[in-house]
Amino acid sequence: MNSSIIPLAVVTGASNGIGYELAKQFAKNGYDLLITATGSNIEEVAKEIAQTSKAEIETVQADLATYEGVETLYNKIKALNRPVDAIAINAGVGVGGDFARETDLQDELNLINLNVVSSVHLAKKVVKDMLERGKGKILFTSSIAAIMPGPFEAVYAASKAFIQSFSLSLRNELKDTGITVTALQPGPTDTNFFHRADMDDTKAGAGPKDDPAEVARQGFEALMAGKESVVAGSIMTKIQGAVAKVLPDGAKTEMHRQIAEPGSAN
Repeated sequence: MNSSIIPLAVVTGASNGIGYELAKQFAKNGYDLLITATGSNIEEVAKEIAQTSKAEIETVQADLATYEGVETLYNKIKALNRPVDAIAINAGVGVGGDFARETDLQDELNLINLNVVSSVHLAKKVVKDMLERGKGKILFTSSIAAIMPGPFEAVYAASKAFIQSFSLSLRNELKDTGITVTALQPGPTDTNFFHRADMDDTKAGAGPKDDPAEVARQGFEALMAGKESVVAGSIMTKIQGAVAKVLPDGAKTEMHRQIAEPGSAN
């Protein structure tokens, strides 16, 4: 890859959706890339991004829901022998449905491993390296779901509440170190998230969604500006985020139920 004069960004979950668009943002703005995803199509993604930018792009195919997958990614980071200037810890998955009667335990444990455990594991490794340099930018993909309980996405919403709290706490610990931490909070976004979460028949799954390219742009700009967090997407999403911050928990919980309950799209 290029000399260390060109900054390096790492993006997880980069094969589609917000992660793919974040990778494009970094490439367009002068970063080289290390991108990772579970599937082999990450190679095709790298070729696509390279066609529209000058970025040099390395790839890692790894399942970050496993300890070994995170270690594989970090070993690749170290093998590049270049400092990580920015990292977007974005890989995540959803599970929709009634916790007691519908959803699968293994799916939910996999969600926790990917959304929560891998984020902590990867951050632990990368932050130590950034501290040695006294420089770096970290973006966690949280969610607007982080600020409201999520019936019928109970484990997913809890995982994003963890990421939101973790991001803000880490940011405070790292103040005055030269490292900034930013939480990206999208609302419903036009990706394959809802289909993979088995939520096509919900109001959230069937309703209007934000453009992932716009969400990524707003997230990238917030990261570059060193902001604490950003509710990204349309004006409606930003309004929902503002309203959710002041509503009592009971009201927020019921509001989420109405959009996430199976069959609510009908």
